[in-house]
Amino acid sequence: MNVSRIGCAIWTLGATPDVATLRKHMETVAAIGCTSVQPWAVDVEYTPCILDPDLATPAVRREVARLPEELGVSFSGFCAQLRGRETYGGLEEEEGLEARIEKTKAVLTLAVELGAPVVTTHVGKMPADPAAPAYQTLLRSVGAIAHHAEQVGAVFAPETGQESPEELLAFLERIGSPALKVNYDPCNLLRFGSEEGTIRGVHILKDYIVHTHAKDWNPRTLRATCGQGDVPWQGYLAALQEIGYTGVLAIEDESGNDDMIGSIRESFAFLKDA
Repeated sequence: MNVSRIGCAIWTLGATPDVATLRKHMETVAAIGCTSVQPWAVDVEYTPCILDPDLATPAVRREVARLPEELGVSFSGFCAQLRGRETYGGLEEEEGLEARIEKTKAVLTLAVELGAPVVTTHVGKMPADPAAPAYQTLLRSVGAIAHHAEQVGAVFAPETGQESPEELLAFLERIGSPALKVNYDPCNLLRFGSEEGTIRGVHILKDYIVHTHAKDWNPRTLRATCGQGDVPWQGYLAALQEIGYTGVLAIEDESGNDDMIGSIRESFAFLKDA
């Protein structure tokens, strides 16, 4: 694989509560060979973040905007992962919904300002029945966010998760926004679906994939290092090539193992040789 496509979801190395830490993390993955990073961009209890739009002052934004040129590592996009009371994402939960919508919109505006107008997130739990109240709430909230993305020249890319590729495609088509795309994560689809579905999903969602995460799923060791689990990498990468995807594969490891730098290094070596 062309190494210029291998990036890193920077939260793999931990939180970024200040610009100095963000710089350090970027320097670390650049030394491994990654050419891009995807930073976290919301300040929440479990992940303090200087890039939260409510914390990123004009001075901070100017400093962060200089980092890619200074370090030779671009931004591939940003992550605006929020939580509801019940679910990871919470865009289908009415309680606190407007605040989550507005925060996500603010991250989209920030992403445009910082030159990488792609924002990813898990949106929440999607009911199988489109008539379910939670599904309708999800349509409304994601539709509002996508409309804002259109207005500011950004892309909102929900991440593949517990729903099937077919269900996600139907949801995207119901909204019908050109600013609504997909962050494809084969690990999530394997974990909640099947190996065959992980590969098939690439073709199903081919017109929407603008960013991908690269991690593995190993239920025996709980490691997420690429090439050390059950993700069908050969078939998956071949499928990406077949649909003409030439974007980033951002290494991600949220397993909490004791050597995240080592995990990134091993994932990078695996992808480079894949």
